Amino acid sequence: MVNWKARFADGLSYADFLERHGTPEHRRRWSDLHAAVRLSEPQRELLGRFTRAMPVACLAGAWCGDCVYQCPILDHFQAASPLVQVRFFDRDANPDLARELAMCGGSRVPVVVFLSEDFEEVARYGDRTLARYRQMMAQMFGPSCTTGLVLPSGEDLAAVVQDWLDEFERVQWLLRISPRLRKVHGD
Repeated sequence: MVNWKARFADGLSYADFLERHGTPEHRRRWSDLHAAVRLSEPQRELLGRFTRAMPVACLAGAWCGDCVYQCPILDHFQAASPLVQVRFFDRDANPDLARELAMCGGSRVPVVVFLSEDFEEVARYGDRTLARYRQMMAQMFGPSCTTGLVLPSGEDLAAVVQDWLDEFERVQWLLRISPRLRKVHGD
């Protein structure tokens, strides 16, 4: 079991993660996707209405096409909500986390762990959203991995942004109505 309180402090900010683990080409790909992400006004308002602190740990790889496609979205959410704090962990530099967060018997990225303000694990999500899996099924057959070389269409990216936001919202409401946290906050 991960001691998230101790571990979270070792995580990296979005920029620091890319600086430490990305090549110039990786950073370019992430930057291109970051620039393409657009949060609608209702999405920004929703994030701004969050009332519970939400530390989020993200296991990722700067080299990973799925991470290129999704992790910049998390940085946008953090920018839109002072209560969302995302820390990134490189999968290859953290093999213990990779083992702990394995999905379907494998080391997958990105994997996000949502935490409460006191670093209790609330939920895990990853490696792709439902919209992303639907896109992949429509585009190909057989095993493959995105490269991050080609930006997704605006519609495809918007669907993935909304899937991630839906999960952030679900966890926020879980935190908001948690009897334990309501007692702590007197609400």
